[in-house]
Amino acid sequence: MSLIITWLVTSLSLFVISKIEILGVEIESFPTALWSAAVFGILNATLGAVLKFLAFPITFLTLGLFALILNGVIFALAAALVSGFNLKNGFWSALFGAIALSIMNSLTFAVLGSLGIV
Repeated sequence: MSLIITWLVTSLSLFVISKIEILGVEIESFPTALWSAAVFGILNATLGAVLKFLAFPITFLTLGLFALILNGVIFALAAALVSGFNLKNGFWSALFGAIALSIMNSLTFAVLGSLGIV
């Protein structure tokens, strides 16, 4: 059940982020957001884990800032793999989209947690 809630929250967050024009993230419809969240989650769990492990020394030296770059790379890769998920400004859209996604998910899960749903 937790996996489904996480998937739906991430999908909703992606869809809301796509409505914020300044970020440059474009998602055509909510079903596209569902696919995008699934692809992003799979990439983050597999490739993201490997990249974060390999890049740990750089992440440590940059006090964690390199982790933002890695999240942007995973976000951009998800956009490249899903039809209907586009980035207007290339990597900058991916970087700011990944940051916005992290913030939106954190806030949503905090609210859901305080309501006892998650």
